[in-house]
Amino acid sequence: MRFNGRRLLLTAAAAFLCGSQVYGQGMHFSQYYNAPMLVNPANTGLMSDNDYRIGANYRNQWSNLPVPYNTISAFADFQLMRNANYTNWMGLGLSVFNDKAGDGVLSHTRIDGNIAYHVMTSDYSMISAGVSVSSANRSLNFNKLTYNQQWVGRNGVTFDPQLNSNEPVGILKTSYVDLAAGINYATFPTDATYLRVGVSVAHLNQSKESFYEDTITITGNKLGLRPSANADAIIHWSEMLTINPSIYYTMQKNASQIVFGSLGMIYVAGHRDRRTELIVGAFYRWDDAVIGALGMQFNSVRIMTSYDYTVSSLGKDNNNFGALEFSISYQGLYGSMGRSGRTINCPRF
Repeated sequence: MRFNGRRLLLTAAAAFLCGSQVYGQGMHFSQYYNAPMLVNPANTGLMSDNDYRIGANYRNQWSNLPVPYNTISAFADFQLMRNANYTNWMGLGLSVFNDKAGDGVLSHTRIDGNIAYHVMTSDYSMISAGVSVSSANRSLNFNKLTYNQQWVGRNGVTFDPQLNSNEPVGILKTSYVDLAAGINYATFPTDATYLRVGVSVAHLNQSKESFYEDTITITGNKLGLRPSANADAIIHWSEMLTINPSIYYTMQKNASQIVFGSLGMIYVAGHRDRRTELIVGAFYRWDDAVIGALGMQFNSVRIMTSYDYTVSSLGKDNNNFGALEFSISYQGLYGSMGRSGRTINCPRF
C-alpha cells in the first residue's frame, strides 16, 4: 500500500504526537464523567433517584491544525425490571457517535446498544455488570487526498492533481461489529460519601477493519483489546459544597491515556430537591493537556463546557489549543412518581 496523502499522514501523526507517551485517537471525551456508557457499559441505567437519563456531547479538537477532529454523541439509558425495594434492576441504553477528521473526511460512525444489571450486595455496597454491542462504520473520501507521486518536475516542485496516483478513488467504506463489557463496584457507607471503581474491556472480538480488500486478513488491521479502569468519589463536604474527584485510564496496543482531576459543585440557590449549583473543575491528561471545566446544574439539567490547554510538544503547532467540549444531560422520573419513593442508600450521579 502506497503513502495515502500528506494530510492523511498528518491525521495519523497528530493522533499520536501528544507528549512523551503515545496516545491513540479512539472515540473519547475530556468530560468522560459526562459520557458514562462510553467509559463503562456497567454504568448503563446506574442512577439512584431517577429512572432515565439523556444527554449529548460535542468535541472540537486541534482546530488550529489542518486535520481537526469533530466528535459528537447522543445517548439515553433507562431503568427496567426493578424489584419492590429498589435493590436490583436492569439498565438499557443506546448511544450514537460520529467522528470526522482531515481533508479526506475520515469518518467514524458508531451505534452502541448497552445492557447492564445492578445488585445491592449490602446496605452499603453495590455491584454492576454490563455489556455493549456496537455497529461501526468508517469511510474515507480518497478523491480529496493528494499523494507524493503527484509531485513532478525537478525536485518535485510542481503538483499535478490529474496525475494518476494508483490509489483508490471515490468514497470507500468499511464496517464491523464491536463488543465490550465491564463491571463496577461501589460502596457508600454514609449519605455523604461514595466510592466507586470499575474496569472494562472494549474490542473484545478484535474486529478487522481496512479500506483495502486485499489486506482485510492482515493481523495488523485487528482492533486491539482496549482495557480501561476508572475510580471516582462523591464527597458531600457541606451543604454548600460537593467534591467529585476521579481518575480514568485506558490503553490499546502501544497507546495509553490517563486523566485525573476533580469537579466541585457549589450551591447557588434552591432547596434540596431543586438545587442550582455552579460546577468548576480541573483535570490533567498526562503529558498532553491541562483541562478546565465549568458548568451549571439546574435541578435535573446539567450543562458544561471544558477547554484542553495543550502542554505537550504539539502545543507549538496548535498554539496550545487542544480541544473545546460542550455537554448537556437530563435525568428524570417515569410518570408522577416523586423522589420520595426512593429509599435506597445509593450514589447520585
